[in-house]
Amino acid sequence: MSYTKYGIRPDLVERVKVKMKNPVIKDRVKMLIDGVTKYDLQDRLKVRKLVRAAAGVLQEPLTELQEEQLISFVLGQKIDPKNTLHLIKLWAMFR
Repeated sequence: MSYTKYGIRPDLVERVKVKMKNPVIKDRVKMLIDGVTKYDLQDRLKVRKLVRAAAGVLQEPLTELQEEQLISFVLGQKIDPKNTLHLIKLWAMFR
């Protein structure tokens, strides 16, 4: 689990996975990331806004440290939302 290398705690990931099973929350998160590009996911400020917005939708309070860990993780993955292999890699990491 490479997210643990960034200091992201497995219990946080498990709580988010459970919350994402709620179709209403899942749709709100989907709307939040609709239209995001790989360039957006390499911009620290945009990623910070996305992390904060997603935390609000999920009603998951994040400390400053957790927020920075999540931002570093997203930047480190170099995610391209249009690349199927990148999405499969992420799916496998969090399944």
